[in-house]
Amino acid sequence: MAQSNPVNQETLADRLRWARSQAGLSQAQVADRFGWHRPTVSQIEAAQRSVKSDELRAFSELYDVKLEWLINGDDAIDDNPRIEVAARELAKLSEKDLATLMRVIKVLRSGSDS
Repeated sequence: MAQSNPVNQETLADRLRWARSQAGLSQAQVADRFGWHRPTVSQIEAAQRSVKSDELRAFSELYDVKLEWLINGDDAIDDNPRIEVAARELAKLSEKDLATLMRVIKVLRSGSDS
């Protein structure tokens, strides 16, 4: 993948931390999946350690996010009117309802693996 601008480590770290959280994984669980020690994940999420391209691909797969999004952010997400409508509706929910919905999504996603 050719890229003209270097990836900002802090921005990448923020995206990785957010994606891990949304995937419902702890740093220890991620470390176990990759055969690392937990501090390695902590260092990556604190922008204290660079991420290799193969590691970035592995994070993308584990967290079920597009590699392009990890690298380039929101600009890399295709314009999808359905997602835009869903985002507007989600923004209207209370924090409690949003938390409930996120739990439902996690259950639905975990059921799709079987």
